Amino acid sequence: MYSVEILLLATAATTLASLQRAETHASYTPNNLTVAFCCEVLELAGLGDLILYPGAESYDERVGSYWSEAAQLTPTCFVQPRDAVEVAQVVSTLVESNNTYPCKFAVRSAGHTTWAGSNNIEDGVTIDLGLINNTIYYAENSTAGVGPGARWLGVYKTLDALNIAAAGGRAGTVGVVLSSGAIVDANNETNPDLFRALKGGNNNFGIVTRFDLEVFETTLLWGGVVVYPNDTTPAQLQALKNFCDKIESNPYGSAIGIWQFTSQTDATIIINAYDYTAAVERPAVYDEFLAIPGNISDSLRITNMSDLTQELEQAAGYRDSFFTLTFKNDIRMYEKAIQMHNSYVELIKASEAAGNWTLQDMFQPLPAIFAKHSVEMGGNMLGLDRFDENLVLWQTYLAWQAPDQDDLFHSFGDAFIAELKDYAISIGADNPFIYLDYAYKTQDPLASYGKENYDHIKAMAEKYDPLGVFQTMVPGGFKISKAGEPIK
Repeated sequence: MYSVEILLLATAATTLASLQRAETHASYTPNNLTVAFCCEVLELAGLGDLILYPGAESYDERVGSYWSEAAQLTPTCFVQPRDAVEVAQVVSTLVESNNTYPCKFAVRSAGHTTWAGSNNIEDGVTIDLGLINNTIYYAENSTAGVGPGARWLGVYKTLDALNIAAAGGRAGTVGVVLSSGAIVDANNETNPDLFRALKGGNNNFGIVTRFDLEVFETTLLWGGVVVYPNDTTPAQLQALKNFCDKIESNPYGSAIGIWQFTSQTDATIIINAYDYTAAVERPAVYDEFLAIPGNISDSLRITNMSDLTQELEQAAGYRDSFFTLTFKNDIRMYEKAIQMHNSYVELIKASEAAGNWTLQDMFQPLPAIFAKHSVEMGGNMLGLDRFDENLVLWQTYLAWQAPDQDDLFHSFGDAFIAELKDYAISIGADNPFIYLDYAYKTQDPLASYGKENYDHIKAMAEKYDPLGVFQTMVPGGFKISKAGEPIK
């Protein structure tokens, strides 16, 4: 059984006397009193050994550990709880102190969301869950307990050594989650309403402090990356479209197609990533792909999960943005997206873009059988079970170097998805679903889940966070209180 441990808001441990001491602390000036006060009350609550302040080498390391430089904000302090109890103390102290001065805070697991403010904060406290990063295997019920600060590469390495695996992130530095909660269990039997809401509901409820994942026995699997020149695009797109239609009869297989332009090479290449969860060399389901001639490189092999995960690692040291859409598995959509990719490469070249930059477009099959399996496991908030056709999850990814070009590259992303969305609507291939982990802050994933799931998220936020702490004190993430009208 899957389970999550969540931290509910507890009564505050900070006394009025402590608050008054913080208010008169000699190190504060009128301009920084409010935000510094929030870090001070954490110290007065006995949490001083968990706090990192600007100027400390450890503080700078945590700022720099965010994958996207755009997310590398400088909070008034980081606080690094080591377990669920300390998370409870931090949250309850901040909530109580908010009655005296506003104490905004952010929650960070591994920090892979790209946009500024999603998992970090200026003029506030960042609760950094990076120390809660353990992976523990429980043989008695075939689960792995994973902390929210864990990274998938570390999880996979731990499980590989035991010849077991769990479904998880594709890139080795993706955080397990940035969600919310309290010290209660949530699973299919205990608090099942909250459990279902957490699967897609983002940080609207509390802070998740543990995930129990079902594991399955595995030895080795087959996969890797094959790189092709851009002139093989027509055959690649048809193979992807056909693969999506065949997944239901080939449940072991997955394929992702990535078109990537970098300014350093001044060329677009095609990166096909294959994973087959059985130790079978070149399974027949990939025949159409593997028959395409002219590849630049081929790393296909039988190996383990952690080895495959490292291969798709994206480079750090850039400012990054994701944008996403979903559409029907229609070859015209693939073709339009790549035609636009090539056009936007030229538009960016002709702009004031400086330094190294990347434009990447990715297609990920999303067959209807995925939603059916999810319903069988208790369901989630995504609402994909509303649709009976095979879909494609599409992402455009932009990376650049200069902070003063943020607006330029964000404008390209916004324009790209608007144009592609309009085309999808015009040919009847549109789908409303927006995958939250790939969404930019201007998108509205919660509204894309459908009215029933939208209403459930709203009800659970009101039930488990009646004070609205995670709507008002935690500005980052996608808030149900700010979502638009749900889409049918």
